[in-house]
Amino acid sequence: MQPLTPVQARVLGVLVEKQATVPDTYPLSLNALVSGCNQKTARAPVMELAEAEVLQALDEPKSRTLVVEVSGSRVVRFEHNMGRVLKLPSQSVALLAVLMLRGPQTAAELRLNSERLHRFADISSVEAFLDELAAREPPLTVKLARAPGAREQRWAHLLCGEVAAAALQGSDLPGAEDGAAAVGLAATVQALQAEQQRMAAELSSLQKQVALLQQALGGAEAVDGA
Repeated sequence: MQPLTPVQARVLGVLVEKQATVPDTYPLSLNALVSGCNQKTARAPVMELAEAEVLQALDEPKSRTLVVEVSGSRVVRFEHNMGRVLKLPSQSVALLAVLMLRGPQTAAELRLNSERLHRFADISSVEAFLDELAAREPPLTVKLARAPGAREQRWAHLLCGEVAAAALQGSDLPGAEDGAAAVGLAATVQALQAEQQRMAAELSSLQKQVALLQQALGGAEAVDGA
């Protein structure tokens, strides 16, 4: 199977997720699918996709029947066909979906994050399905090297091809977490400084308005006194 693009993987992951979490509105309309792709929570990385980008991303999965367009209603809807096409059990489909939506994770994280899609009895059962996916030809998952300072190894999906070293660099390099925290703190400080400047400008404007109002009132009192 040809590798998926990151956007195609996001679309497929969202369809799998929403089938389990919002069955009443599944299959998904294009609008619901776009919203699911652009969620701010439970997504890594966060994306900002337009409808045209999602529609374009649907073309290739539809040609492979990984995604099926459902007709018969006013609104076109889409559903995934991942388990049947890839000949996977629902447990494996759930794990791949969470990996597509959230990026590399440990088996423990996968068990927690996939609970709404499938409730695994324990971490060993998660690892068993991940091992099966890794043993396929071609493999669909890979166990990454343990990052410096990490207790457990993470898993990644291979539906988008080999995991690029550059994509993992930010989280695998020593001190990366401290660096990320520093970047986040700097961004917060900048935002607070900008807010402070905005509030100072508003205060200055209000002070000028009050001064003008006082001048106007003083002038009116002078006229009345005369």
